[in-house]
Amino acid sequence: QLDLLWTRKQNVMYNLFDWPTQKHSKLIILAIANTMDLPERIMMNRVASRLVCSSTLFFSIWDCSKVVQRCIALPGCLGLVCLLIVAQLCPQQFGSVVAALSGDARRCLDICRRATEICELARQKRAPEIVRMAHVTEAIDEMFSSPYVNAIRNASLHEQIFLKAILAEFRRAGVEEATVQEIYHHYVALCRVEGLQSPTVSEIMAICSRLGACRLLLVEASNKYLHMRVRLNLSQDDVMYALREE
Repeated sequence: QLDLLWTRKQNVMYNLFDWPTQKHSKLIILAIANTMDLPERIMMNRVASRLVCSSTLFFSIWDCSKVVQRCIALPGCLGLVCLLIVAQLCPQQFGSVVAALSGDARRCLDICRRATEICELARQKRAPEIVRMAHVTEAIDEMFSSPYVNAIRNASLHEQIFLKAILAEFRRAGVEEATVQEIYHHYVALCRVEGLQSPTVSEIMAICSRLGACRLLLVEASNKYLHMRVRLNLSQDDVMYALREE
């Protein structure tokens, strides 16, 4: 996951891609990133120059039908678990629900596994039954229900907009870390959409501080203010789930 190795000086990425260029090196580096133009977007020239002889493969985003197909094709018990669920449910319905919550196929597998466990527990209390959409829904609610998710749902409107701005900046940059200033540009745009007055810099810093105090954000300990770096303390999927429209 190359975008998670990004640092300000980029020494980690430089050393990583420099090793294969050494004399008699037999090392091959395979790197994955969520952003197609990651080298052009965030890499310094000295790092990007190490990629001169590299090859790049682009993978399109899976739609819900492909996620379902991949689940059914899995070998062994896990494949049977997913096949059981998908066989009893409308594949389009199941795939759409999961795709709306997360683009990560691993979450899809986790939901399948947990839905089957919930169904198995229900069998012990009453007549046997098959895995149904109700089990999937319960698995999703259980997986995404956490103190962090509840904290986001109970946060103020401006705090929720700030979290939306963070997600927008992460998607733009392809890196799960950003400065308050970078987030602020998205925040102002979202306020315009909502018809709200943009807050002052001091108000933005106060919002950031409150979210950090709730441990929803990891905020750099610094007096740089707008140049402080911010990370989420939970997954982007959890934030999107908490902010989704009911």
